Amino acid sequence: MEKIMCPALFVTAPSSDSGKTTVVAAMARFWRNQGKTVRVFKTGPDFIDPKFHEVASGHRAYQLDLGMMGEAICRRHLYEAAKEADLILIEGVMGMFDGTSSSADLAVKFGIPMLAVIPAAKMAQTFGAIAYGLAHYRNDVKLFGVVANKVGSVGHAKLLEQSLPDDIAYCGYLARDESLALPDRHLGLVQADEIADLDNWLDAAATRLGNSCNMPLPKAIAFEYQAQDTQITALNQALKGVVIAVACDAAFAFIYHDNLTLLRKLGATVCLFSPITDNLPHCDALYLPGGYPELHGEALQKNHLLNMCIQKHVADNKPVVAECGGMLYLLGSLTNTQLQTFHWANVLPGTAIMSERLQGIGIVSFATGDEEIKGHCFHYSTSDIDLEPIGTATSTGRFGSSEPVYQHGSVVASYVHWYFPSSPQIVSSWFLGQPLAKGGVNE
Repeated sequence: MEKIMCPALFVTAPSSDSGKTTVVAAMARFWRNQGKTVRVFKTGPDFIDPKFHEVASGHRAYQLDLGMMGEAICRRHLYEAAKEADLILIEGVMGMFDGTSSSADLAVKFGIPMLAVIPAAKMAQTFGAIAYGLAHYRNDVKLFGVVANKVGSVGHAKLLEQSLPDDIAYCGYLARDESLALPDRHLGLVQADEIADLDNWLDAAATRLGNSCNMPLPKAIAFEYQAQDTQITALNQALKGVVIAVACDAAFAFIYHDNLTLLRKLGATVCLFSPITDNLPHCDALYLPGGYPELHGEALQKNHLLNMCIQKHVADNKPVVAECGGMLYLLGSLTNTQLQTFHWANVLPGTAIMSERLQGIGIVSFATGDEEIKGHCFHYSTSDIDLEPIGTATSTGRFGSSEPVYQHGSVVASYVHWYFPSSPQIVSSWFLGQPLAKGGVNE
């Protein structure tokens, strides 16, 4: 098993909203501006943060999630990145120890040193206590240093530094500055494509970080991987000759790069299009991922030609895979929080209503026949669908959602954002329009 050496750093925090995305994106841009090749990963099934890292680094950013993807796929991604990168950065998820597949779990699994971003506004010596707790909560975790965020002054920064124990390095600070904050909405940050002058913001954040933080490249560590793509090999180009139209725009942007890579490995031709502006391309199957259709309701409603083409596609019994926002788009109507109602493709019998509160979250798995596919749900809508589910995708942890999975003619629909590589066999059957076995509840 060949080993590749590459510097790597895992950026974590005590909680969400600590500034991890800002710090990681600024780091990626800082080292990119120094002529380094930087590859960035995001812990968990997040779709939004990786887009900022792609703009910051100039390279694709992938998710790493032990529960949804498994160790082998995570290890392969890191190995492939190490072959080309001068530096690997990984942004953690939530707090350092949160979740059944936490940031700490991932860092320990791959031996990556951790740096914590600790928001320090309205805090003095307690900063040191939080850093000490993060470093010593588990014996197997290597937290070597911290960055203070939202610092009020140079004197405040010095006070924070003095509070740290000797075995935790003070790597610098970012001053409290609203211009460094990224805008957000109900599913997370506003998408990178929607932020004007993002490149200028990244350059400014990188300069600020470089001026106030100690920024040497971390020590190189070993990454290794032994290829085992037996499932894909066994399927032998199962989707060869199949043209799959994939919705991809501001309304439908939640797409794992790994999903499209798998479809191509299985032989499919992938054709991206925008439901906001385009008609349906000539295709054999349709993939409608999640996103923010509720924010583009009027434009989607006005695209009458596309809606009619999707209705004909379904009437012709051509396959459709619809996830979360993609499923909402196929319903009879959706009502947003301003009580506006939109009518879109209207091929699934049901309606949906947007809520101000989170309605479902978690990593889930769904069994059909002898196969199991994993995915993630995170939605603020509720739906009333007049169909009997073919099964339920259930949480793989102690807490989380149970999401019905529907099949209506050629359409497979659910709130779940599926991670296709977890079951190439199921994915192939979906896009070939083959009937699904009844799915059981996974304990």
